[in-house]
Amino acid sequence: MHWWIKPAPQPKAAVPCVGCCCLWLFPLVKQQLERCMSSGVHWKLHWETELASSDHVELASFFRNTYGPTGKFNAKPFEDGRSWAGARPELRAIAYDSKGIAGHLGLLRRFIRVGETELLVAELGLYGVRPDLEKLGIAHSIRAMAPVVEGLGVPFAFGTVRYAMRNHIERFCRDGAANIVSGIRVESTLADVYRDCPATRTEDVLVVVVPVGRTMSDWPSGSLIQRRGPEL
Repeated sequence: MHWWIKPAPQPKAAVPCVGCCCLWLFPLVKQQLERCMSSGVHWKLHWETELASSDHVELASFFRNTYGPTGKFNAKPFEDGRSWAGARPELRAIAYDSKGIAGHLGLLRRFIRVGETELLVAELGLYGVRPDLEKLGIAHSIRAMAPVVEGLGVPFAFGTVRYAMRNHIERFCRDGAANIVSGIRVESTLADVYRDCPATRTEDVLVVVVPVGRTMSDWPSGSLIQRRGPEL
């Protein structure tokens, strides 16, 4: 799913992986992120294999309550304790406060095709924040995730944003931590098979790129990005 609530699903040279996965950093980073960040909200990082069934049930409830007000179908993927809508994340940054889950951002390493270049990225998506904590924006969740992303051996983190969210994302990009790339179409497969729908969809969206192991000048040129799977 995109970093915001969206309508129901409808469905240069190659850049190599940079370095190895420095996962020994994870315990230290996790300990640091568990400290309170603001107003009683603190972030924890969870690999998908660390989550119990009860965690998925709690997350599914959070997503239904967060996405449901925008349309009944937006909450449908999260029925029966399912805590993902399209591709399943491998790493999650989850915000907690005294009321429970306050925010969420998922990450999945994958290869995408940018123009003619195959590229390893950390896709960021499945973003949500409880309505009473709107100030807990995308910047907080990405910064919570950032230290671990730097150890995953990816040259870039990547996500997609609808044009209606451009002003919101531009504020996050002002310090140069991320870059907006416009004029890009993104092709994805549908999360499920629908007899009356095409197997893929192509969207005109803003692409947000966070340089990790490379500089922005290394981002390949191209007007089409192929996810080769469902969006996160």
